[in-house]
Amino acid sequence: MAFNLQTFKTRTLSALIFAVVMIFGLLWSHWTFFILFTVIHFGCWLEYQKLIGLIDSDYAKITPYHKFGVMLAGCCILLYFTNDAYHIYGFRLHEMGWWLGFVSIFALPILELLFNKEIRPKNIGYSFLGLIYISLSFGLMIDLRNVYFNHLTLGGYVDLGYIIPLGLIFSIWANDSFAYLVGSFIGRTPFSKISPKKTWEGTIGGIILCVLLMAYLGSAARFFTLKDWIIIATIAAVAGTLGDLLESKLKRMAGVKDSGSLMPGHGGYLDRFDSLLIAIPFTWIYVYFFM
Repeated sequence: MAFNLQTFKTRTLSALIFAVVMIFGLLWSHWTFFILFTVIHFGCWLEYQKLIGLIDSDYAKITPYHKFGVMLAGCCILLYFTNDAYHIYGFRLHEMGWWLGFVSIFALPILELLFNKEIRPKNIGYSFLGLIYISLSFGLMIDLRNVYFNHLTLGGYVDLGYIIPLGLIFSIWANDSFAYLVGSFIGRTPFSKISPKKTWEGTIGGIILCVLLMAYLGSAARFFTLKDWIIIATIAAVAGTLGDLLESKLKRMAGVKDSGSLMPGHGGYLDRFDSLLIAIPFTWIYVYFFM
């Protein structure tokens, strides 16, 4: 994969703009965090439905009630994982997500049957996979934001929940950038037929450099242990690469180059967040069961 200076400039500029928006959403408050990932959630769903519709024409014919109903069901998952951190006039968004989700389980199949005259299990399966792939992942991301850690140095339980999502996103960005640079200069061996531009040299180099960078930054910041940052960076790099390959497979099956046109040089929502969608569940498991 030859190095293209103009492509690199375009990717870098759009990545910087993306980084500013992401950092604002991640750090300003827990509400901007929730709004940010709600917007991303709906953007990913629109592109997922478009891709699946290109892969299977039956899914492209789903009713608007199905199309937008499953997105709202996914939003219920996001609301559910807000837990105790989000209130509106004393009412918890967690409870809203629980009850709306419970109603959706019964209402969506009934509406589908009324307006489509039949229920196609295959299309329901596609939508269910989308709920796992997109909605559950982003729900777990919101859950990570609300984690309080017992930090001995800072004294008791403190709100460090934003550190994990920020570190995870930065790790994925670092891995992607390092893999691109290493692959551009020394990449020779194709990594997978699914993504012909990826090379083994770039993939391995990206993972190693990502882990080294996060180990250095993590040890300097001292919010968590060096071991924690090495494991989180490794999860981000490895699972992120798998997430990128999964989305590349979907695009190849759909016959498109990009899932959308959100960012010049980076594609759409799924192109930008495909790695994150797979890395989040594994990071959540590590944080809740091993940290």
